[in-house]
Amino acid sequence: MSSRRSRSRQSSGSSNISEDQINDLVSKLQQLLPEIRNSQRRSDKVSSAKILQETCNYIRSLHREVDDLSERLSELLATTDTAQAAIIRNLLLQ
Repeated sequence: MSSRRSRSRQSSGSSNISEDQINDLVSKLQQLLPEIRNSQRRSDKVSSAKILQETCNYIRSLHREVDDLSERLSELLATTDTAQAAIIRNLLLQ
């Protein structure tokens, strides 16, 4: 038995997730990724490794976008009067 298989079997004892469940979750991730969803035809098979890599890239880009929007919002709030800033803050907290 290969070391990869034995490691897989050893670790599977502590985890109750099946290979089918993993495949289902990877498929769901693929549907959420605009880069893969838009560039791949339904008949094209994308590897799980590619989907996981693209998921990491997408999450990183979302983090950068949130940081950028937060910075822009901070600048906006700094340039508005206190009444307008309070209204914006209240809207964001809802």
